Amino acid sequence: MVMKKKIANWGNYPVMESDEQLFSFDDQLQEMIRNSEGFIPRGNGRCYGDASLAEQTINTLRYDKILGFDAEHGIFECQSGLTLDRVLDVIVPKGWFLPVTPGTKFITIGGAVGSDVHGKNHHVDGTFGQHIIDMDIILGDGSLVTCSPEKYPDLFEATCGGMGLTGMITRVKFKLKRIPSSYIRQKQVKAANLEELIRLFEEYKHYTYSMAWIDCLQKGDSFGRGILTIGEFARPEELNEQQRKAPLALPRKKSITIPFNFPSWSLNTLTVKAFNFLYYAKNTKKEINNIVTYEPFFYPLDALLHWNRCYGKKGFVQYQFVLPLEAKEGLIDILRRIGAKGMGSFLVVLKVFGKQDSLISFPFEGFTLALDFPVRKGLFEFLDELDEVVLKYGGRLYMSKDARMNTAMLEAGYPRLDEFKAIVQKYNPDSKLRSLQSDRLQLTNQITKRN
Repeated sequence: MVMKKKIANWGNYPVMESDEQLFSFDDQLQEMIRNSEGFIPRGNGRCYGDASLAEQTINTLRYDKILGFDAEHGIFECQSGLTLDRVLDVIVPKGWFLPVTPGTKFITIGGAVGSDVHGKNHHVDGTFGQHIIDMDIILGDGSLVTCSPEKYPDLFEATCGGMGLTGMITRVKFKLKRIPSSYIRQKQVKAANLEELIRLFEEYKHYTYSMAWIDCLQKGDSFGRGILTIGEFARPEELNEQQRKAPLALPRKKSITIPFNFPSWSLNTLTVKAFNFLYYAKNTKKEINNIVTYEPFFYPLDALLHWNRCYGKKGFVQYQFVLPLEAKEGLIDILRRIGAKGMGSFLVVLKVFGKQDSLISFPFEGFTLALDFPVRKGLFEFLDELDEVVLKYGGRLYMSKDARMNTAMLEAGYPRLDEFKAIVQKYNPDSKLRSLQSDRLQLTNQITKRN
């Protein structure tokens, strides 16, 4: 089945027309790939930029079967179109959790691999790809290859974080994380400024999960103030009497929907300042300790369906970079520029990455900051300015969040890029797998026209 439709990823920028194909069975998919002149795999469209946009897309959402679950040893196997929320519904009641999860449970397993997602526990558990046992990939010629860290290791490494350019992931087997309950023992600590926030990350680095929200528009003594959130899965004895009756119960599904795009004028410096003031003030104590279900801890925004509409019809871009730990000055420089421009963001998330040396995956040891910016006049020129700061301090951008980076930025940020390109050329020699992003960044050979 082929459907012509307008598609965009979570940032609603850019938007384009695409011929989308869906499939349910292996032989259908292999036939589609053999007959295609060029396409990109597409899951639930929850990356932010243009990595899964193309004039031809093959959607994996019907290819969503669970193939195996070893509840004794914590090994899960599924087709690539299965979303994380459905995985969690099966594994949590058995005492297991995802080894790594991003801030939404509505991405597909294939997307988790293609973006090599990280979470609040990177400094402890790394990225999703580091927990994969093996996976099946259909190459551009229709042939199927099973790869792992030991078998076709070049294909495996280039696929983890490779934005779908090596081939179409169809099956993934990965290791899970044992948990004592479905609840999180959470601690929130207010920091008066960025200096204190960074000190708190160091103080609580022994926690498995950590992240911080930052008020990016504060100046003076309150510059970079924020709230650090850390947590561990709670042991049964830490739960209250009611919770102990079903320590592995799934959280109740609660959500509300944003029914329409907000007007563009509603997002300005004043509204961001007001939001930031209220968000910081909601924690009336310096430190708050409580027990929560995993949903609000890992996926707070998933309770607000279509929250991307808050940024208006023109959409938004998420800007996420990583800087080395010793480049704290770069973090300060970027936050100051944001404050000076009044280009504030509601969602400013700071995390600390652990050590990682990989081919094309985003993380390396350092600070990573993610910010959302509504598309407006002057934004892209401002982001070019931030790019220069990121490069000056030895950082790079996350391709899964990118919609506008130039090739020079990519080349400077990813020192093994030529090696990655060579592997893509080896397994995708005709650039059959291609996207708006891959053409824009010259990772594939032809240029796709954008509507």
